[in-house]
Amino acid sequence: MPPIRFVYFDLDDTLLDHRHAERAALGDVMNDFPTIFAGHDLDTVHDTYHHINKPLWQAYAQATIDKATVKQQRFHRLLNALDADTEQASAVHARYLQRYGAHWQYMPGAQQAFTQIANQYGVGILTNGFSETQQRKMNQFPMLQDAAASVIICEDVGHLKPHPAVFTHATMQARVDPNEILYVGDSYTSDVQGSAQAGWKMAWYTPRTAPDKPVAHGFAFSDWSDLLRRVA
Repeated sequence: MPPIRFVYFDLDDTLLDHRHAERAALGDVMNDFPTIFAGHDLDTVHDTYHHINKPLWQAYAQATIDKATVKQQRFHRLLNALDADTEQASAVHARYLQRYGAHWQYMPGAQQAFTQIANQYGVGILTNGFSETQQRKMNQFPMLQDAAASVIICEDVGHLKPHPAVFTHATMQARVDPNEILYVGDSYTSDVQGSAQAGWKMAWYTPRTAPDKPVAHGFAFSDWSDLLRRVA
């Protein structure tokens, strides 16, 4: 088997704890708009938001809706689902985006693992997400950007993972053969399936639930020390 020469990392819920920031930002919004969210607890609001946001992102990745629709619809649909005043959706959304950035942090162990792997291999970042938001994250965590030989925000490429064009572009940026690239990510659809089509190796990060599908072209891990034992 060819050796690993380059390691790409996903950003959200892999290196950075997106789910924590999402939940904390929603909690802040609930405090700022108490009348709108009266009678609802954070667990209910977070679960409802996640249930609404995920299919919107999937539709955006498949190019069946545009970015503006995702932004406009996710909080309008959330408030509608909560029987709240949807006329406040834009204000709630704007406040959410402000507070979301205030809660960004590394996943436990991710910073140390990234640094150790970057000392041994070429590394890069390959992430979905709105370009302006992901660039803010890179600016807030400059160590990632400084260490990375390639930072690819998929929206800038014109497609989102798992579209093959994203992985083709990333392979060219890495300047190695596809089978010499390891991808570290948490999404089965975007990361595991996308990397398989590209001929990359895969390290599927599953910190919150046990993996329920096989990874024929790699392995699953739940703790960063497990990854380091395999590759560093």
